[in-house]
Amino acid sequence: MTKRIFSQSAPTFINPPAYEPKVFSDSAAAVDALTELYERNTGFLIEAFGNLAKGQPIEGRYRACYPQVSIETTSFGHIDSRLSYGHVTAPGHYTTTVTRPKLFRHYLKEQLGLLMRNHNVPITVSESQTPIPLHFAFGEGAHIEASASATVSDMPLRDIFDTPDLNNTDDLIANGEYDQVPGEPAPLAPFTAQRIDYSLARLSHYTATSADHFQNFVLFTNYQFYIDEFAAWARELMANGGEGYTAFVEPGNIITPAGSRTNEAPVRLPQMPAYHLKKKGHAGITLVNIGVGPSNAKTITDHIAVLRPHAWLMVGHCAGLRNSQRLGDYVLAHAYMREDHVLDDDLPVWVPIPALAEVQQALEDAVEEITGLEGFELKRIMRTGTVATIDNRNWELRDQAGPVKRLSQARAIALDMESATIAANGFRFRVPYGTLLCVSDKPLHGELKLPGMATEFYRTQVRQHLKIGIRAVQKLAAMPTETLHSRKLRSFYETAFQ
Repeated sequence: MTKRIFSQSAPTFINPPAYEPKVFSDSAAAVDALTELYERNTGFLIEAFGNLAKGQPIEGRYRACYPQVSIETTSFGHIDSRLSYGHVTAPGHYTTTVTRPKLFRHYLKEQLGLLMRNHNVPITVSESQTPIPLHFAFGEGAHIEASASATVSDMPLRDIFDTPDLNNTDDLIANGEYDQVPGEPAPLAPFTAQRIDYSLARLSHYTATSADHFQNFVLFTNYQFYIDEFAAWARELMANGGEGYTAFVEPGNIITPAGSRTNEAPVRLPQMPAYHLKKKGHAGITLVNIGVGPSNAKTITDHIAVLRPHAWLMVGHCAGLRNSQRLGDYVLAHAYMREDHVLDDDLPVWVPIPALAEVQQALEDAVEEITGLEGFELKRIMRTGTVATIDNRNWELRDQAGPVKRLSQARAIALDMESATIAANGFRFRVPYGTLLCVSDKPLHGELKLPGMATEFYRTQVRQHLKIGIRAVQKLAAMPTETLHSRKLRSFYETAFQ
């Protein structure tokens, strides 16, 4: 293992050789350099751990840092004002740490290419001062402590290697709360490398699938019925050749390539199982069963956001609040009433969550296409308006006067426990969002969600609703990326990376 050793007061640090910064005028070459540096530094940590596990004496503290990419511009540049990203807001020095460049290769090439074109400046690749935690060097699914306890020594692992540091995993940049330090570079991206690594590890834990499998268009649901229908459809699609989709991935990273069948099933489902219908360029569909409640909705979107998806949509069940609605009717959210509370510290409730025209149009067009109804006739089965999201599943058991009055004042037409959270986190993380729900009960009108009453409803409506969601994301996938990523989601001072 090539290394250099230098002393500080304490301890002695053992590092890879110094990396000389490199300047690039080609985004692909810059990403190649980021990949080479990242693989070298993570390989250094993995090799060091392996040697210690084999009995090599501990010589000091082993450290390798994330690569980083930087630009410096002295002018405002000639930007395409139609784009919501790909340019910096003012002259200056900008940088971001980078992790898993192979996973993010297409994303990095696009973002860096736009910067070079808009500002006519080169890209600099160098080594940052942010250490790579050993856990993240190994990647998803590693159980470092268990290996260390049996083989390394009684010395705490954190005394030998860097471990995850919560001081470097916050959302200050994405939340618009980052305070620029005079004389230091401004951030290029909404997430730091360690924040991304943290989420990639959590994604694997919660969904039982690797981050590599996630697609750029994500559907969230709150009922397993949708998963069952999606899995059956995807397996049949694979058996018949895929129709443009290349593979279907289920929890446990069970992969069914196009043109084949599988009888394998997940041994144990995780907390929020994810299913991926893959297409070249990550242009396929990911479906996640988030279960019930705003906490799960926030948790999973916190982590999927680091993958920078092009859109996410909620397709699930809700309570209809209007007497004119019927079980099975659809609700297209144009606004959100937020009583979920899980995002209050990150996105104040006074922040409006706007409807996004491209997403709304795709959802409405999909409903028309799948149901065969359009124009005024569409109003027979679909209503648009405010969806309220609440954190108390048994809100009906409380005094009705307060909740019902608020819902009426908000002009709400439906209530659930996830949609506003998903939309609000989409707004917060600049991920286009939308909501199409299906009315499964009407608690204000005596039609409660009870098992016997719901059976036939689930059987007849889930398939159609899922088809609508799939068709909507297919329509979104057909749009140019720069059109889909709306300027509505950008604040006064934004990072250049989408």
